Amino acid sequence: MIDKWEVEGLQTVGIILVVCSSLKLMHFLGLIDISVADSVEDDFELSTVCHRPESMDKLEELTKFTKKELQVLYRGFKNECPSGVVNEDNFKTIYSQFFPQGDSSMYAHFLFEAFDTNKNGSVSFEDFVFGLSIILRGTINDRLNWAFNLYDLNKDGCITKEEMLDIMKSIYDMMGKCTYPSMQEDAPIEHVESFFQKMDQNKDGVVTIEEFIESCKKDENIMQSMQLFDNVI
Repeated sequence: MIDKWEVEGLQTVGIILVVCSSLKLMHFLGLIDISVADSVEDDFELSTVCHRPESMDKLEELTKFTKKELQVLYRGFKNECPSGVVNEDNFKTIYSQFFPQGDSSMYAHFLFEAFDTNKNGSVSFEDFVFGLSIILRGTINDRLNWAFNLYDLNKDGCITKEEMLDIMKSIYDMMGKCTYPSMQEDAPIEHVESFFQKMDQNKDGVVTIEEFIESCKKDENIMQSMQLFDNVI
């Protein structure tokens, strides 16, 4: 049996990773410090880019980033992804550098699927900033909807125990064995049961978006974690 604090800890980690992993990606791309925005030209440098993003004015309308913030985001994205898009293998390679002590490939796969809104096997700059805009600048409901979509692996509108077990295993593989070395191999199963005891309000075996949002809003730790990075950029 795992300790109660460990159960609650990994449940909250699942929410925090939605934001934290995106911040790690931004740090990797050199985007956390917005002060460098003044040194960025006003126009995208597109001569060597295969995928041409929407204009900055258009992206400014569609996201909650300013034009200068978008310039900084684009410069970092283009430096690491010269073609203008990132595929899943490259995405996994990036994430493997964030969690060298674990196996982040499965969690990176789930996160890539959440960013790849067009389901074309690649994440463009637009996909990237649309997701970050929700995660970093969206309302609590926006952020929780995004997290729910990440966990709803088959996108049928509800989270099953099987889906949550896959998510928990991916989190455990990525960081749990280092962070919680005393855990049993069946620990992810216990986390799933605890998750459903808290979230599945009508006990029908699945968690709907309404149940997810309502339960998360009642959890002080989750709410605090959702607000940690409000002023990152």
